[in-house]
Amino acid sequence: MSFKKPEENPSCILAAKSLGPKSRSARSHGITMAGTGKFFVGGNWKANGLVGDVKRLVSELNAEQISDDVDVVVAPPFVHLPLVKDSLRPEIQVAAQNAWVGKCGAYTGEVTAEQLVDLDIPWVILGHSERRNIIGESNEFVGQKAEYALSKGLSIIACIGELLEDRQGGHTFDVVFAQLKALADHISDWEKVVVAYEPVWAIGTGVVASPEQAQEVHAGVRQWLTDNVSKDVAAKTRILYGGSVSPKNAQDLAKKEDIDGFLVGGASLKGPDFATICNSVQYKTSPAVL
Repeated sequence: MSFKKPEENPSCILAAKSLGPKSRSARSHGITMAGTGKFFVGGNWKANGLVGDVKRLVSELNAEQISDDVDVVVAPPFVHLPLVKDSLRPEIQVAAQNAWVGKCGAYTGEVTAEQLVDLDIPWVILGHSERRNIIGESNEFVGQKAEYALSKGLSIIACIGELLEDRQGGHTFDVVFAQLKALADHISDWEKVVVAYEPVWAIGTGVVASPEQAQEVHAGVRQWLTDNVSKDVAAKTRILYGGSVSPKNAQDLAKKEDIDGFLVGGASLKGPDFATICNSVQYKTSPAVL
């Protein structure tokens, strides 16, 4: 079995459109990064791959040259976590794709934070749009899950993002700010939190938000954190972009100052492509191209 390539949907392409708050302009020189955290790239493998596929992907990742200037995390399916943890090079960390809201018990099909910690899995993705929009997880539920995971020592990648109708209706910030508030209501220490902005209309469609669209939302998220949590948290929290990130578009996205890295879907299933995206960190330390 080979990994399935996400379907493309060119009809979803959206013209760049201001969402309201004025976004920051690119700097003419120096580091094009508003946050102070290290560049971060996560790979979400979703429900893809049999054992042979996973072994091949791990072998590819082990052979790739990846910059030391980026934190790299990959999230295999639950059943492959021990295999990947034991065979992947140690500088690439491993994440789960979800965790239950509380302790172990009679919750068929769920995996708890305690079980992940027991497997020495340091990261978990929470609030992904496929959990929100297919499984029906509410903002409040995601916030509760974040609180519990953090209380058990896990680091979290907290996902936010709007549907196509939200963006077309001009409600992008309403949606992502409500998602952020539900997280902030349950998080007292943001040290182990990474936020991933993933516009749902761009996930697995082959359509990517323009760098300007992504930057505008990222700047809005950072400003929300400044206004509602603290300036220090806003500076230190890494805000990732996700949604059809590829080796072709990562460079231009990485140049935007409020984009601190990526959460990658389909392209994370090919070692060379994922490594290229990780290495787009070089565009954070090069002069910005205006």
